[in-house]
Amino acid sequence: MALNPQYDDIGKGFVQQYYALFDDPVQRANVVNFYSATDSFMTFEGVQIQGAPKIMEKLSSLTFQKITRVITAVDSQPTFDGGVLINVLGRLQCDEDPPHAYSQVFILKPLGGTYFCAHDIFRLNIHNTA
Repeated sequence: MALNPQYDDIGKGFVQQYYALFDDPVQRANVVNFYSATDSFMTFEGVQIQGAPKIMEKLSSLTFQKITRVITAVDSQPTFDGGVLINVLGRLQCDEDPPHAYSQVFILKPLGGTYFCAHDIFRLNIHNTA
């Protein structure tokens, strides 16, 4: 499979769609549609999870309702299997908590005429200096 020349547009479009659903508590459950039931992996703050049902179990356990998000950068690269590697840098605020910088990495894999999120790594950029 060849490198996808639309990798940048695909990356930015995915990020826009993903966060539009994730950041809306009414729509958040629809994020499950980006993941494979068995072939998706997520690392959320160091906790590793496999498969859409377990990923949604984790995301559903998050207690915040309101998210204010500022995206600083979305960098994408094509992968040799026709997929897209996406790195997101930004800042988010959940409910009334203070805002925190975060980074999130996605790898999209082709599936038919579309893509699924095969890998998702999320980490708040909090440095424990104690």
